[in-house]
Formats: sequence, C-alpha cells, structure tokens
Amino acid sequence: MKKRILFVCLGNICRSPSAEAVFKAQVAQAGLSPDFEIDSAGTGAWHVGKPADRRMQQHARKRGYDLTSIARKFDPSVDFDHFDMIIAMDDENVRDLKQLARNEQDQLKISKMTDFSKLYNYKIVPDPYYGGEEGFELVLDLLEDASEGLLEKLK
Repeated sequence: MKKRILFVCLGNICRSPSAEAVFKAQVAQAGLSPDFEIDSAGTGAWHVGKPADRRMQQHARKRGYDLTSIARKFDPSVDFDHFDMIIAMDDENVRDLKQLARNEQDQLKISKMTDFSKLYNYKIVPDPYYGGEEGFELVLDLLEDASEGLLEKLK
C-alpha cells in the first residue's frame, strides 16, 4: 500500500514544494518511488495556480531538484482523508492545520518537518520569502536533513 505524504507551508511556493521535490528525489534514489505518493499544499490561497518562487527554484536547481508543482490550497475535506501524513513547515502551519482538522484522527496525521531532523536543531523550517539568498539555502539544508529522517522512519 502506498504511503501518501503531503507537505504544507503557508503559500505553497517555497518550503512545501521544495520539501516535495527533495523527498521525491530521496525516495527515488532509494528505489521506492512506486511505494509513495508525495504532494504539497499551502494553508493560504494567495498563490494558487502559480509555480514555485523563482528564487527557490534557482537554489533547488543548483542541487539537482526540479520544483515542478503548482501551488494549491490545502483542502481539509479531501486531504485529511487522502494522505497518511501531513507535514507542516512551522508552528503556525501546524496550528492552522489543527484548526482545520475534523476529528482526532485528522489531528494525529499532522506533524512538523523538523520532527524528523537528524543533524540540525531547528524547531521550524523558516520561511525564506522575505529574506536573502542564505535563507533559501538554509531551507534546502533543513529539508534534505529532515527528509532523510522521514524516509528512515517510513522504511
């Protein structure tokens, strides 16, 4: 049975599409792509229908990741039922998702990306949108690390 993973951030143009791309790449490298369905969404609707932030795309491309997903808003009536794990990038995303949860079963599917970190001791994956170049690199560092931990947990 496929493991269905949904990564969630605020606008679905920086962190969650990057998490989707990084995790897909690690799953593919492990030869496990047929065992997973991986997607991303945002708690807000500002960027629905748009590609990932071009700066995030540039930094990801340097590391061999292709951010192809198109931003969409998290849909509690569909996503809680469809996905096994809903992984948020920060505490605000976790709070927003928990408010959308319909029951305890929905709540139990929600976790935070940094819960799976192995090397880094960050509590959240910070939003790089208003920062400089180093913010995008930090996001990728944190996502690569946490994706490894997540994949180990799911194997």
